Amino acid sequence: MTLASTHTLKFEAPDRGEEAARADLYRLLAGLFYGPPAQDLLDAIAHAPAAGNGVLQQAWNDLAEACEDADAQKVRDEYESLFIGVGKPEIMLYASYYLSGFLMEKPLAALRDDLVALSLQRSESMPESEDHIAALCEVMRYLIESDDAVHNGLATQKQFFSTHLQPWAGEMCDVIMHHPQAVFYAEVARLAKEFLEVETQAFDMA
Repeated sequence: MTLASTHTLKFEAPDRGEEAARADLYRLLAGLFYGPPAQDLLDAIAHAPAAGNGVLQQAWNDLAEACEDADAQKVRDEYESLFIGVGKPEIMLYASYYLSGFLMEKPLAALRDDLVALSLQRSESMPESEDHIAALCEVMRYLIESDDAVHNGLATQKQFFSTHLQPWAGEMCDVIMHHPQAVFYAEVARLAKEFLEVETQAFDMA
């Protein structure tokens, strides 16, 4: 399998269960962090039905509210200002940067070894390295939805999450949330942080 993030937001019946909901949220976060969303995705999030309660649901509601008045071009401008920029980006979205202080370092090499063990590789069409937050969310989505009993097992999911997401992704979210230029993506980061904290608690109890 090759890794390639998608901007597709798929809505299905709520009886698909918790695992499907987790996969859908990882898929959405992968798309939002991989690139700025199109207007139809913003509109879809804005009109997605609210359900449940708690901090994760509140974060979803806040993102949906932000999408109601969001203009795709303004969101694109914000994405490019925060994550692309001229020269060094304002905010890095790569695990190696947060774990080692530099890009393309040992954490990326270790990740690539683990991806090989999972029979995964980066798609040639994807310009970002494998330690980009979007790629890591896409791997988690794959593990949850995989037909392979080993890959979709909680042990495999927990190992990948605790090694490649948990140590740094929360810090990245904090950086985004506190950046003065982050408006739409502050809400994306808040949703991501709350979701990752729920995932951490769930894996700890597993």
